[in-house]
Amino acid sequence: MTTLQGPAIFLAQFIGDEAPFNSLESICGWAAGLGYKGIQMPTLDARFIDLQKAAESKTYADEIKGIVNAAGLEITELSTHLQGQLVAVNPAYDKLFDGFAPEAYRNNPAARQQWAVQQVKYAAQASQNLGLKAHATFSGALLWPMVYPWPQRPAGLVDEGFTELARRWTPILDEFDRCGVDLCYEVHAGEDLHDGITYEMFLDKVHHHPRACLLYDPSHFVLQCLDYLEYIDIYHERIKMFHVKDAEFNPTGRQGVYGGYQSWLDRAGRFRSLGDGQVDFKAIFSKMAQYDFAGWAVLEWECALKNSEDGAREGAQFIRDHIIRVTDKAFDDFANTATDPEFNKTLLGL
Repeated sequence: MTTLQGPAIFLAQFIGDEAPFNSLESICGWAAGLGYKGIQMPTLDARFIDLQKAAESKTYADEIKGIVNAAGLEITELSTHLQGQLVAVNPAYDKLFDGFAPEAYRNNPAARQQWAVQQVKYAAQASQNLGLKAHATFSGALLWPMVYPWPQRPAGLVDEGFTELARRWTPILDEFDRCGVDLCYEVHAGEDLHDGITYEMFLDKVHHHPRACLLYDPSHFVLQCLDYLEYIDIYHERIKMFHVKDAEFNPTGRQGVYGGYQSWLDRAGRFRSLGDGQVDFKAIFSKMAQYDFAGWAVLEWECALKNSEDGAREGAQFIRDHIIRVTDKAFDDFANTATDPEFNKTLLGL
């Protein structure tokens, strides 16, 4: 068995214009000071990493890795969540998602999609140059506006949507395979891959591509009342990344899963800092040990109540306390008897 690695922290929610959050060197020093061992890096801010340059230059990738290593940290994975979202966008969301792309590609969905596809392919190449084994992204969504079957969905609509989603992602998955990197979809509301069934539908369409893997984040499953522990039992062979994020779901007589258009603060389902929600992390970390998960436990801080820096500080200790250092021997070895095939046969009456 393997002891998973950690704690690590996803930088996306912490990057800003004020020190220590405005440069790679300073944010690494901050993270290391809190006790983190790794960082997961978003890829849209050139102050931290130039994704294309990291894809095209091993020398540059080594320089980025050197800055991180100098702080005593490792890069756990890169992330293209926002670029992946733009691989597949239903026209209803064109304007809302335009802000995820550079200004030159806005108001031009076809050009924006081509840019996004290239970005995710760059991420495969950059991950290879950095020596990484997994990558985080979103699937995007063509069908999300039809997630609830009213009005009635036309026959064949869902199948056509997943066929097109697979057509767009297959060349990207092939590039990740060429680079020796697993592409891990974060199963998430707002994506066509938002639960186990939708992941399986996509997996069928990409012919069970070996690189079509999963980023496991239990918080999203709490909010949709999905059994997040059984999910590990079902998909553990495909889970290659792990976001440690808490959540709570407190339905009332006035609202439930859909949230009544309320803010995050007032929703029945909301994300919380680690330890403040309802996720059973002891059971999750036990299952990760049971299934020999060899990746990183990465804090993703999202909370409508707690200050982000407090969440980061508390999160490092929380993850450390939950990592199970796996045993190298059976607890009942003290009562073991020597192996003797003849004795075994005698016990069986053979």
